Amino acid sequence: MARALDLPETAKALDRYGRRASAVVTGGCVLFVPAAGVALVAPGKPWADDLIGALVALGVLVLGAGAGAWFLARRMRRVLGSGAWSAHAAVAVRSMRTTETVVLRSPAGDGLWPLEVVAVRQRYEPLRPGPDGVMWWCGDPTRGGVLAPPGGGALLWTRPVKHRRARRRIVEQAARTGLLGRAAPVQPQVRDLVPPVTGPVTATVPAPRVSLVEPPETDTSGAPTYARLAAHAGRQAVARPRTGTRRPEADVRVVAWWRVRSLRRAAGVGRVLMALAFCAATAVAAVLRPEGGGPMKLFLVAMVALAALAYSGHRLLTSGIPAVRLMARAAHSPVPAPRRYVLLHDPQDGVPVLVVFAAHGGPHDLPEGLLPLVAPGTAKHPWLGLPSDPAGTVELRGWRDFSADGLPVVVARFEGRALWPAGPYRPAGGAEGAALLARLAPPMSPPALQEEDSAPRAAL
Repeated sequence: MARALDLPETAKALDRYGRRASAVVTGGCVLFVPAAGVALVAPGKPWADDLIGALVALGVLVLGAGAGAWFLARRMRRVLGSGAWSAHAAVAVRSMRTTETVVLRSPAGDGLWPLEVVAVRQRYEPLRPGPDGVMWWCGDPTRGGVLAPPGGGALLWTRPVKHRRARRRIVEQAARTGLLGRAAPVQPQVRDLVPPVTGPVTATVPAPRVSLVEPPETDTSGAPTYARLAAHAGRQAVARPRTGTRRPEADVRVVAWWRVRSLRRAAGVGRVLMALAFCAATAVAAVLRPEGGGPMKLFLVAMVALAALAYSGHRLLTSGIPAVRLMARAAHSPVPAPRRYVLLHDPQDGVPVLVVFAAHGGPHDLPEGLLPLVAPGTAKHPWLGLPSDPAGTVELRGWRDFSADGLPVVVARFEGRALWPAGPYRPAGGAEGAALLARLAPPMSPPALQEEDSAPRAAL
């Protein structure tokens, strides 16, 4: 049986996690250097003691966070190196507790595993189980393990819920969502690839074996056709809450880009303004502070504010403004290209994706391309403002400019408003497009596919 760590996406994700943990540990250690320098330059002075205390406290906090992440990276490597991925029906359970909880259905289909996610909320939210409710798992549900969206490209450490009453309450809440009645997802299959042997062969030489995770070759019914993806998008739309209305915004075709709310947010103008406000508040506090009111603490806060302003300003000038200018140019394209679409979400990061099909065709058409979108809604309701229909028609404008990797920049317009892209327009036939399609709608068991074939008639 292949190890989960043999999957290239999983190995890359684990390496990224380990590098981030090492960087945080290094940052915590670096903070002790200026504290030691201040202690040598100005020993015994009150302002020096305040600054040293602040630097040491901050260094200890950062070092502790990095050490914890580094320890989790070691545990992940040990689990992923000794176990294999398995696909499970899953649901996220909201709780009054500080930790997030995911409930997996056991492989036999008759039990539920409540697991606590060991990650900050900002990192967990993009990876939480989506409406399709399929997650990959590697580990022991009684001791803990690694959870990932389909594809294994992002990793979360989880541990079992310990308290009996909490376990019973979480399991009952998950059972009410119909988790036990869901169709079983297709398990990742292992195929051994033997590279061809060139030249004369005089003996049987064992070739190296490379293990990949992929759908079974005999499962031809799982092709990403318009009918199948439309049915999948319909289920996601039913499970997705839609409350409130989206405030209209200016049209970039008649005003400058900085007057369009979504483009300002995409460029990072809000982060720069927040950093400026933080700097201004620090300056006012320094002017109004009473005598002897800890000037070094204000100085430390001012340094943090200036660093945040420099970082956000650099991002705005080097990547934010050039990106939104390309979007604005694409929106000004005079010739629209009508296409059919299916609206899905990427379980790996929660980004909404338009799967684009030819304008005229049938239910068995394969997609032409994929366009990731910037969620136009709020932090609480990110899908607010996207098309209410999971499948329909949309206008695409652009193809005048290209990103750094040579892919076209395209803007979608739906019912008179722009849907801004979170990345370039990616052909569905490429390797990255195929991987994204596999994440958007993973293959299911044959009974579930039969239900899908009869479901999308209304959408078509």
